[in-house]
Amino acid sequence: MTVKTHKTKPPRKRRGGFGSKQEQRFAYLMLLPALALVLIFRVIPLIWGFFLSLTNVDTLGNGDWVGFANYARAANDPTFQDSLINTVILLATLPIWVMLPMLLAILIHQGVPGGKFYRAVYFFPAVLSSVIIGAIFSVVLRYDGSLNNMLGAVGIDAIDWLGSSSNALGSLIAVQLWSTFGMGVLIFMSGLATVPDDIIEAARIDGAGFWQRLFLVIVPSLRPIIEFVAVVTTIGVLTSMFGLIYVLTGGGPGTSTTLPEFLIWLEQGKLNRPGYAAAISMILFVMMGGIAWMQVRIMSRNTNL
Repeated sequence: MTVKTHKTKPPRKRRGGFGSKQEQRFAYLMLLPALALVLIFRVIPLIWGFFLSLTNVDTLGNGDWVGFANYARAANDPTFQDSLINTVILLATLPIWVMLPMLLAILIHQGVPGGKFYRAVYFFPAVLSSVIIGAIFSVVLRYDGSLNNMLGAVGIDAIDWLGSSSNALGSLIAVQLWSTFGMGVLIFMSGLATVPDDIIEAARIDGAGFWQRLFLVIVPSLRPIIEFVAVVTTIGVLTSMFGLIYVLTGGGPGTSTTLPEFLIWLEQGKLNRPGYAAAISMILFVMMGGIAWMQVRIMSRNTNL
């Protein structure tokens, strides 16, 4: 007599890691508002801007399709070339924009007396608009302003901070750095809160001095934060200095403080050439994407940060 045995089927494995189909549909439904905002306010304007850059229309809609003539024009435009040179000079100062807030955040984190006060003072400029900051420093940096009065009190001749081609861009960069590095301090303070104190204490017990602990323990632990601040700062300095330029220098003297974002406004609002302004916008967009991509690639390969 034989006994029949029934084979039991193994339990089915769930596909994917997002739960049931209903849960997946609900997740996608929750993403729709954000995706719609990105599509409406980012993707569609970007596509429209690219097509606009291929025309020579004015603000009234008069014009023709010119293809890539605006891009060829930009390549031969001395003003645009000067704006790119100014951009290169600005980007060369980026290590200061990253290292200064990081060092200040580390000093505050190490227990410098009055740390909470310094944290508030450093962050305060970040809540002011660029127009207000520009108005303040237009008084501070003018030839008969308070800074030159202070220098004169110690026997130093007055300096034309904003009216000299050799000083204007540096002054503009210094003001922008003052107004934004507080946000970097706050970000690095948040990153330092994730660094285990026992690792730093172990390095101190092993005889590591402050600078050794900084470069061998703290900085490597902050590498993701450094990458984030570097990328965000790069995008910020390329797209958020219009207010300062407009109030402090107007792009001058000459073109010494003209950056691509200011030139875009000049071509669009003053010279009624939105097609050419759109072409410069596309070039600036590609520049920002390329620079950010290179920063991430370089820093992700450097495991000794």
